[in-house]
Amino acid sequence: MLKGLGNLANLPGMIKQAQEMGQKMQQLNEELKSKRVTGAAGGGMVEVDVNGLGEALAVRVDPSLMEKGDRELLEDLLPAAFNAAGRKAKELHAEEMQKLTGGMNLPGLSEALGNLGGEA
Repeated sequence: MLKGLGNLANLPGMIKQAQEMGQKMQQLNEELKSKRVTGAAGGGMVEVDVNGLGEALAVRVDPSLMEKGDRELLEDLLPAAFNAAGRKAKELHAEEMQKLTGGMNLPGLSEALGNLGGEA
């Protein structure tokens, strides 16, 4: 009659696993906050550092670019460098998630990682 209720006996174990995974995710996020990746554009004329969560930490602009006063070029290079850094942060996050999950294929993981840091 209610065949699906057999899994309720394992509910405390499932809750415990979910809590442990939540704690591991918190630890992972703390680790990712301390890691740094760099994205560059224009042959390194503009560099952007972000942490493993995709949060911007620093921007460096080659002095020669500033001397030229080429505002349009700078406006083109900045988003490109931010996007490159964001892609690297997503890759780092994916690698760390694979380590955390032991390579398990978790439904929705790819989509969740795809939303990290917005569209790159």
